[in-house]
Amino acid sequence: MISASILLRNQTRRVLLSTIARREVLRRPVACDTNSVRCFSAQPLEDLIPGIGKGKTSTGIVGLDVDHDAVSKMIPKYQALLDKLAASDMPPDAQYRINVEKIARYRIKAAQENLDDPEKVEELCNCGQVEELVIQGDNEMIVMDMYLRNRWWELVKPVEIEYNPEDEDGGHGDIEWGDVPEDDKK
Repeated sequence: MISASILLRNQTRRVLLSTIARREVLRRPVACDTNSVRCFSAQPLEDLIPGIGKGKTSTGIVGLDVDHDAVSKMIPKYQALLDKLAASDMPPDAQYRINVEKIARYRIKAAQENLDDPEKVEELCNCGQVEELVIQGDNEMIVMDMYLRNRWWELVKPVEIEYNPEDEDGGHGDIEWGDVPEDDKK
């Protein structure tokens, strides 16, 4: 006579083996064909849309995780830069202000026009991945705080450059580039 514990153990073993067998069927490598997204993946094949959902699984940069909302995060960060500049007493002709405003406006426009296409935003901005652009916005805010606190635009003095386009030699006298002066030819 078979004891109840042996029957229970055999039944548990059958259930466990059938569960493992089902998992192995799902994890078998998928052969490459023209319609599949992943080749020889151990994960079940799903419909992948690049840049959305599981389309981008890694930035390829250590310590920088994928952020599927990075494009929408860019807009308020760069708008905050513009708002801070507008509220500051930095003169409108300061070169730092001009550069930051141009960059921020361009990136906001690129993000607004391509909310669902992070690759297009990356291509237009040409300064890294969208996750990096978000970090750049944060870093620029830190730099701007320093710039405003120290009033660095006051340290930049205009420089007068003497330039006479009518001089044939560019104002260098009779010395041609590459000529060695007479004293050095010895």
